[in-house]
Amino acid sequence: MTTFAHPYLPLTPQQRQEMLQAIGVASAEELFADIPPAYRNPPLHLPPPLAEMDLRRELEALANENITPTSYACFLGAGAYRRYIPSIVRALTSRGEFLTSYTPYQPEVAQGTLQATYEFQSMVCLLTGMEVANAGMYDGATALAEAALMACRVTGRTHIALLDTLNPRYREVVETYTRPQALTVATVPVSAPQVDERTACLIAQWPNFFGYLEDLERLAQVAHARGALLVVSADPLACALFKPPGHYGADIVTGECQGLGVPLSFGGPYVGLFTCRERYLRQMPGRVVGKTVDAQGRIGYVLTLQTREQHIRRERATSNICTSQALIATAVAIYLAALGKQGLRTVAELVWHKAHYAARLVSAIPGYRLPLQGVFFQEFVVQCPIAPAEINRRLLQRRIIGGLDISPLIPNGMLVCVTEMNTRQEIESFAHALAEVAQQAPARHGG
Repeated sequence: MTTFAHPYLPLTPQQRQEMLQAIGVASAEELFADIPPAYRNPPLHLPPPLAEMDLRRELEALANENITPTSYACFLGAGAYRRYIPSIVRALTSRGEFLTSYTPYQPEVAQGTLQATYEFQSMVCLLTGMEVANAGMYDGATALAEAALMACRVTGRTHIALLDTLNPRYREVVETYTRPQALTVATVPVSAPQVDERTACLIAQWPNFFGYLEDLERLAQVAHARGALLVVSADPLACALFKPPGHYGADIVTGECQGLGVPLSFGGPYVGLFTCRERYLRQMPGRVVGKTVDAQGRIGYVLTLQTREQHIRRERATSNICTSQALIATAVAIYLAALGKQGLRTVAELVWHKAHYAARLVSAIPGYRLPLQGVFFQEFVVQCPIAPAEINRRLLQRRIIGGLDISPLIPNGMLVCVTEMNTRQEIESFAHALAEVAQQAPARHGG
């Protein structure tokens, strides 16, 4: 009878020794020789065990120390947004058919899951004005990085131009993805983007990191004049209010769908959108679900394209994306279907009006100004009379989460976000608090 060392590890000691011998080491510990001994198995210093009731009480006490947008007025965005999520989204995505399905991208997947993905793709295409969309990416940043790689494959070029108005975090992800492939990434000014015959793509964010709309038509002309692609990382909600990037000539459009029915969470899971022109379909990463009919004329949904290493030869794969975001994409599809075309536009209009109301109030406060000009959607930059970090500290005392401190980019700059969740009272309280902070600042600093 075979003796196993552990009920869940089906290896006998003899098999383990044979494997070690095959790779030329005497023990498993030798495999970790490069790790300093002090860091191999550091003590965890865990407290003694607790009864479930005591543990729950302790965890609740820890959780109550968090500051959340639910209990505070929130004006923080910069890529992740507090939005209202209709109850139907959680009710439907919590159904066992969706919630517990394993590897929902496999060929044997249920028709309902495939249809949800198909609807997600279709609505993403309608929103962005593009021709084909995939089943979703990890998030908006990785979707943009995959778009950069795809542009290099399509054009056969090795240079990537990023506008200087791109989210700095997105820029870091693009650089992380492209560095191992020896691709060149350069940041170019939006006022005069340098694109030459080596450039595979010009990458823009729309609205940009500071909340303002870029002139996509001009950028498309600049890119196409040198044979490069225009890649746009777009806010899908802005697409419900303004003419979408696809109508300006964008070749690849990506984005983050968190704001469409997905709650805020630290690190996700979120879901990125990825769209392109149909002629580039074969170079698109991820998976595509198609709609067809069977031999009896009944509608069916199938995995149509999956150019990834799990399904085709590794050297021909366009991406190594593995983790499926199907459940999150399903939540987005349910959110969009529940609101409908007019409902989504209403949300976008609410956002636009509230953000501009807040901007008017803040810009009228002595000491504050809006340093940037142009059309903005839901975010805008405020130049403050004192450091934004100090302002945010004082706002928290008033149960307000302030904007993002972007002082490294704009002196004393704060990126303020307003969504449909911000009430008129919250916006006016925010402006009133900013005025109070400005009045108190000289006395405090003088003392």
